[in-house]
This record gives sequence, C-alpha cells and structure tokens, in this order.
Amino acid sequence: MEALPRETTVDVLEKRLREDILAGHHPAGSMLPPERELADRFGVNRTTLKHAFGRLVHSGLLETRHGVGTRVRDFLRLGGADLLPMLVRHSPDWIGEIFEVRRSIGALIAERAAARATAAQIAELRALMTAVGDADGGEDVQLADAEVHRALARATGNRVYVLLTNTLFNAYLPVRAALVEPFLDARAAHDRLAPVVEAVAAGDEEAARVAAGAYLSATERIMLEGLAASRERRDGAQ
Repeated sequence: MEALPRETTVDVLEKRLREDILAGHHPAGSMLPPERELADRFGVNRTTLKHAFGRLVHSGLLETRHGVGTRVRDFLRLGGADLLPMLVRHSPDWIGEIFEVRRSIGALIAERAAARATAAQIAELRALMTAVGDADGGEDVQLADAEVHRALARATGNRVYVLLTNTLFNAYLPVRAALVEPFLDARAAHDRLAPVVEAVAAGDEEAARVAAGAYLSATERIMLEGLAASRERRDGAQ
C-alpha cells in the first residue's frame, strides 16, 4: 500500500493559525503579533512561519505588507465562494447555509434548463440518469448524481450557473462521506431525481422548478440526518 503523507511542521502550524483565525481569536482587521513572537510561541523558526503565512495568504485569510506586518483579512466581506470548503472543514454548521443556497439555486437552474435545454442536452441528461440507476455503491451513485446536476447547469446556457454548481459540490467535499445517505440505494436515488429531468425534457419550467425543490428538500433532510448521526457516532467514540 502507498504510504499516507505525513503532516509537516508547516502543515500543523498552518492548521493551528487557520483555526485560531476562524474561531475569532484573531479578529478580522487585526494585526498578528510580530513574526519573532509567534515563532517563539509555536516553537518554530521564522522560515517555517513564513511558509505557513504564505499558505494562509493564498487561501484568503491573511494579507501581508512589507514593513507593516500581517493582518487578518475580513474574509466575510472580501472573500469568495472558494473559501467554502475550508470553512466547512472548520465548522460543519456552514452546511446548513450551503443547503439554503443549494435549494434556491438548484430550483432556478432546473427552471432555466427546462426553458433552454437542447435535444442533445436532454439526451445527455437521460444517459446520466441511467448511470445513476446503474451505479454500484453510495459513493458512485453520489458522483453520478452530481454529474446530472452539472449537466442541468450546462443546459441553462449560463456558465455562471455551472461555476456555482461546481462551487457547491466542492463545498461538500470535506464532509461528503457523511452526506452519502440519499445515495445508498441507486434505484431510489434515480427515482428521486428522475422527475426533475423529465420536466426539463418536457420543457415545463414550472414543473421543473417544483420537482427540483422537492428533490433538493428531500435529499437535504436525509443528508442532514446522516450528518447528525455521523457526529453522534464520532462523539460517542471519543
């Protein structure tokens, strides 16, 4: 078996600093203590600290200015949706807010797809639906289901919907295994999603919007129940 990568000192330090920032120990807009002080506090050299800072700058949590220092960035005011996977890793509470966006955007995407899908796109959607029903195992069904939603976004003809769909799926990645419950039964997953695709294929915008809303609400409930059960098992094992 391939050996799992080990955490480096930079990895550990980045994680500690990130958790401190997201937990509010270093508020938005505040300056971090001087590098020498932080290096002494964590027992690392300044080169290691600079590498960790560089990663946090890249992720949008810090900003540095030569001769001024390192400031905590106001990511809620200045950040983008690319921060969501990191925020979900820090706190699964973000999932509820992601699901709220998922419901509204997903229903709108289905409605737009019903109005704009081409014959080729409808054929693709039906082929992808077959793949959902034929998939083996929860993870494979989950991934096949995701491809249907990506195809629905493409069928709108609006590339921003495609990027938003990708962003929401990326946000699930840190807790994806705990959200697999709706996909354990491939046939049930297929039948749950099929009304959305059929309404899109029929060009019925209202039916597509309603079907998508029902699908998204049902899967959200199942996923949140699975996530809660996963937390209970984890807490019980500690």
